[in-house]
Amino acid sequence: MQLTSHLAKHLRDVHFGGNWTWVNLKATLSDVTWQQAITPVKDLNTIATLLFHVNYFVGVQIKVLQGGPLEGNDKLSFAHPPIHSQADWDAMLEKAWNEAETLAQLIEQLPEEKLWDVFCEGKYGNYYRNLQGLIEHTHYHLGQMVLVKKIILQE
Repeated sequence: MQLTSHLAKHLRDVHFGGNWTWVNLKATLSDVTWQQAITPVKDLNTIATLLFHVNYFVGVQIKVLQGGPLEGNDKLSFAHPPIHSQADWDAMLEKAWNEAETLAQLIEQLPEEKLWDVFCEGKYGNYYRNLQGLIEHTHYHLGQMVLVKKIILQE
């Protein structure tokens, strides 16, 4: 199995299940209501904000793997559209699941030698660093979502 296949699997695993941590985004968020998704807890980001943030960078990498420029801004990555209903929340979830699968498919199509090429500019390192970093970033924020959800359910 090529390294690109492993990276795609790890991306799918953190989104849909199968990783060795037994925690994934889809299962964690499956019973979160839209009201819970936007509930503030102290000065922490909301679940919706964290999901949008994670998915924002999935979208950035999709564009790069499709041959586009690297266009991302950390400030914009926390500015999700308003969520006023279950339909809004469901749309955000569906977008995250679809884009995660799109990125996984693009990673699988990537020639393995491309992993060691510069990712847009030298300061960003290589493709491998950015793809693996995105997976690590997703696990990090998934942990935050789990904790915020637990706090909300205890209140």
